[in-house]
Amino acid sequence: MGKPFNKKITWVIKNFSSLKSDQFNSDKFVVDGCKWYIYAYPKGKDNDHLSLFLEVGNYESLPIGWRRHAKYSFTISNQRSEKLSRKHESQQWFEKKSPGWGRLSIMPLNELHAKDAGFLVNGDLKIVVEIDVLEVVGRLDVTEETSTIIETMDVNGFQILPSHAESVSRMFERHSELASEFRPKNPNLRTAYISFLLSLIETMCQSPQELSQDDLTDAYAAMGFMRDAGFKLDWLEKKLDEGFALFLSFFPQCLDEKEVSRQYSSIGCTKF
Repeated sequence: MGKPFNKKITWVIKNFSSLKSDQFNSDKFVVDGCKWYIYAYPKGKDNDHLSLFLEVGNYESLPIGWRRHAKYSFTISNQRSEKLSRKHESQQWFEKKSPGWGRLSIMPLNELHAKDAGFLVNGDLKIVVEIDVLEVVGRLDVTEETSTIIETMDVNGFQILPSHAESVSRMFERHSELASEFRPKNPNLRTAYISFLLSLIETMCQSPQELSQDDLTDAYAAMGFMRDAGFKLDWLEKKLDEGFALFLSFFPQCLDEKEVSRQYSSIGCTKF
């Protein structure tokens, strides 16, 4: 396996089938001090294939002699089956005379638009671009800009927002078997499940004064949902026990214990 890319960008083109323009550009993003953007030809560029390119976004303002040697890949994501996604990878020098590189024929348009093919879901096309800048000549540092491009990082096979990467990495370090039996392979589903788990943990980190009976009931139901998907959450169930006990000690008159007991039993616990 080769060296992993150091930057992954997810570009979701809304209502792809309804686009009227011949060329459609992403927002700019930054990799190693250089702005880039992606542009696509939704109707093809002089052919009947989707055309996709990566270009240095501010090359006209860069110092004379600038160059960027980069490895990059485009993945046309199949949102129903990752195995059916289409990927193109290349390595090029980006410079003033050639500021953009890509693929004229990355995928036939008839296959892209085919009903139930999985590339267009609710009319949206998802493109993942990975970039590794190998060498820089005439570096120009710039800051990150506000963008609708979604940047993610791979943590144990899950695509995670950078702001969550540290906490998710720590969670897998402490609980290495956490997702050993997790079954879904679709990357979108995997991201949804791990986000759901993070939300559950965030709820359980609240103090008893901040929790309500509904919070506890929802937490029990969510725990069962995650266990059914294959997550091993014994450690989290223990914390839920502790959270329940604390809540009961603070608000014994507010808790419908029968309802909580019923939800507890639904996830296979025998506390009551």
